Amino acid sequence: MSNDPNPERHGMTITRPAFSLLPALRRIAAHACAAACVVLAAAAATTAAAADNWSRIRPGLFQDRAIAEDKGQLLELITPVRAEDAAVVPVAIHARPPQDRGLTVRRLYLIIDNNPAPLAAVFNLTSDLGQADIETRVRVEEYTSIRVVAELSDGSLHMTSRFVKASGGCSAPAGKDPAAAAAGLGRMKLTLERTPQLNQPLLAQLMIRHPNSSGLAMDQVSRLYAPPHYVRHIDVAYNGRPVMSADTDISISENPNFRFSFVPRQEGTLTVDAVDSNDLTFKAAIQVRPGEINTN
Repeated sequence: MSNDPNPERHGMTITRPAFSLLPALRRIAAHACAAACVVLAAAAATTAAAADNWSRIRPGLFQDRAIAEDKGQLLELITPVRAEDAAVVPVAIHARPPQDRGLTVRRLYLIIDNNPAPLAAVFNLTSDLGQADIETRVRVEEYTSIRVVAELSDGSLHMTSRFVKASGGCSAPAGKDPAAAAAGLGRMKLTLERTPQLNQPLLAQLMIRHPNSSGLAMDQVSRLYAPPHYVRHIDVAYNGRPVMSADTDISISENPNFRFSFVPRQEGTLTVDAVDSNDLTFKAAIQVRPGEINTN
C-alpha cells in the first residue's frame, strides 16, 4: 500500500464525511454549559432565599439589637456540608470562653433558616456548665444556613453560621413503628463520658425516646398527617442547682439527643426533667461519684 498522503493522485476514491463533528460537539458543550448555569442559578437562588428568610427571622428574635459576625474568636459551629440523612443532621456548638469566670455565654440560639420552624432550640446556660458546648441532631427541610447566635453576659450578641445541603428532613416519615415508639415514649438515658473528677468539666449525654413528630410527615398507611408531638422543654440540674435548660421545637430530630458538660463540685445527682407538647413529663437521674463511672 502506498504511503502517499494524497492517494487520490493514484486513482483511489476517498469517501469523505458529509458533515463535521465540530458543530455537534459545540451543541453538546452549549447544552452542558446551560445545564451548569441552571444548577448554579438554583444554588444562588437557594442561598438568596436563606438570606431573605434570615432577614425576616432576625427582627422577631432580636429586634434591632446589633449582632456581631463571629470569625471563630468566640464560637465554632460544626455541621456536615452535605448531610447523609436530612432527618438526623449532627450539630456541634463550641463556645470558647469558659463559663466560670469573666465574660460568659448566657444563651445560645440554634436557628435553621429554611425550616418550617426556624428556631430549633434556645439553650439557657449557667456557670456550672464549665464550658458552653452543646451537641445535638436536627432536621433540615431544604438547603439552608444553620446559624448560632450567642448572647453573652454583657448582653452582646455574636453569630456564626454554616450552609448545609440537605432536604426533606422535617417531612420524612418516622424511623420507628408508631406503636413501638409509643411503647417507649419518654424513656431517658443519662451517661457520663468518663470517670468524674471534682471541679473538672464532665461530659454527659442525654437520650430521650420520643418521636418528636413535626406534623409534616404523612403516615404511609393511613395517608394522614400525625399532629405535632415533640419535646418542648428540658431542665438539667446538679444537686438541685440549675446547670442548663433548653426550649426546643420540631426541628430537633426524632429521639432527641444532647451532649453537654457540667462541673461537679461535690458528689451528687445529675437530674433531667423534660416536658413535651402534650404536657407529658419525663425524668431521669444519675449518681455522680468521683472515681466511679455510672449510667442511669
